[in-house]
Amino acid sequence: MKWWTTLLLVVGAGLMMLPAPASAEIYMYRDGRGRLHFTNAPANPGYRRYAPQTVSYGAYRFYGRRDSARDRARRTAFDPMIRDAAARHNVDAALIKAVIRQESDFVPYARSPKGALGLMQLMPGTARMHSVFRVLDPQQNIDGGARHLRLLLNQYNGNVRLALAAYNAGGGAVKRHGGVPPYRETIEYLQRVLAFRDQYSRQP
Repeated sequence: MKWWTTLLLVVGAGLMMLPAPASAEIYMYRDGRGRLHFTNAPANPGYRRYAPQTVSYGAYRFYGRRDSARDRARRTAFDPMIRDAAARHNVDAALIKAVIRQESDFVPYARSPKGALGLMQLMPGTARMHSVFRVLDPQQNIDGGARHLRLLLNQYNGNVRLALAAYNAGGGAVKRHGGVPPYRETIEYLQRVLAFRDQYSRQP
């Protein structure tokens, strides 16, 4: 067996032993034609985590590389749409942006195997509920997500934590548990979204 074959086997075995990352992280795959594909739930072993380096924010640790100029540009490209949707539906713009950061990291064509699509990862039923017919269109997706957040905030009397828990785990789970479901994914989701919201609230 050649040395490089042995090296690949060792590296591959090491990667298989790594703990599974959170489901909301973004993965990237470059196909044979050079096209990039993004998802937050990779089914193909060719996908690689889009942000492999651990960084910290406040009391929480997040997996992500240091922001490049391209990262910063992507994460501000939709700010006017976010502000418009926030004003239209009376939802904190920082909260909308935080949900987008956690759900798709501002990749407008992100999709999950469960069928969630776009910047705010709208499920087909949620998109239909809010008349979002072009789910991958950033403006429609953001508007539908903001509208859904407004509905949940109204349902839980302005309680942001419960609204976010329902956004992530569903209203049924919140009802069954009488509050935030004790799911690791949902608890981490709340921590990250609220930390991102605080970060964006401090930005001009």
